[in-house]
Amino acid sequence: MKILVVGGFLGSGKTSTIIRLGKEFSEAGQKVAVIVNEIGEVGLDGDVISKYGLDMTELTSGCICCSLKVNMKTTLTILNRDYQPDVILIEPTGIAFPQIIKNEIDLMDLKNTTVQPLVTLIDGSRFKQLMKEAKNFAMRQIIDAEILCINKIDLVDDIRLPILEASVQQLNPKAKVLLLSSSREDEHWFEFVELAMGDAPSQHGHHELKTTSADTEVIDEATGKPVEQTMDSIEASGIASYATEFVLDGRIATDVAQATARDIMTALKSKVIELSPEFVGHIKLFIESGSNTVKTNLTAYDQDITMEVIDTETGQVPRLKVLSAVSSIDRDKLVNIVNDTISEKLGDQNIVFKHNKPHDHDHDHGHIKPIDLVNNN
Repeated sequence: MKILVVGGFLGSGKTSTIIRLGKEFSEAGQKVAVIVNEIGEVGLDGDVISKYGLDMTELTSGCICCSLKVNMKTTLTILNRDYQPDVILIEPTGIAFPQIIKNEIDLMDLKNTTVQPLVTLIDGSRFKQLMKEAKNFAMRQIIDAEILCINKIDLVDDIRLPILEASVQQLNPKAKVLLLSSSREDEHWFEFVELAMGDAPSQHGHHELKTTSADTEVIDEATGKPVEQTMDSIEASGIASYATEFVLDGRIATDVAQATARDIMTALKSKVIELSPEFVGHIKLFIESGSNTVKTNLTAYDQDITMEVIDTETGQVPRLKVLSAVSSIDRDKLVNIVNDTISEKLGDQNIVFKHNKPHDHDHDHGHIKPIDLVNNN
């Protein structure tokens, strides 16, 4: 069994990459399982991944980045016992230090298990903003990586790519730097698959990676102290986060779901920019309609809102879920913006709803929610 941790800041493309990897190895005859960690008590990416037919285990307390020794080992043990996957893909929250996760798994001494090189994705289209808004945290993620993927290169001018690649390589000279795009299946993607999974069977051959993560100290410019891997990564990120869920009274048409999602996200973007003019982070909205699910994303103040319609049946009770994680903003203000905007826009569409308000989670690392194993076979 091979375990691959795919980390990266919020909105760097981890979920899309995980889905592509899962499909890649499933098509090559491998059994694939996915472990997803979300911020807060409401998970989105786990829902999306499970809709693509991959087995999914979701830890939604936000504490996977800090407390793993019991819960992650239990999760991996259950997956191995009940599903016996060939490959386990782990997607940490974007404000985790993925190296902690990899280190803890290494120390678990799991039988017949190989931990693959640590992958960190970087959103090439907003690298400059990320280094401005969350420099210390992003640096910690970058220097810990063994494989650095500059993602979303289709959104970057070709003339900038060599400069971006050189800049990233300079930050972590020991890592293998790759270019990647979720919209392209090219030599970059195949090289990434081979490097990340080593000798795992693939449709495109094998390539062995020989590297170690950098052992570099990152200094917090505000305090003059090192940004340690062992500190609370959520606090270290400087990101305010809030996740919540609304239950909708009855199914809605896809075009109504799309219009509602667009209205909500447009209003959220405008209101967040008022308080944090150059924000980075990730706002994700997920609305279930009768026959599919509408997913929208926003990753920075100067980025466009993207929308995707996933063709799938929804549950008995359709839901709207939102995850917001934004730089340079007060969390209480973020909570009010999210709740008020969604309530207002649902009302404008005459959609009856109930707000399932989450329990406030203060990142007490001693309290991890129970694990739910979802089998889609």
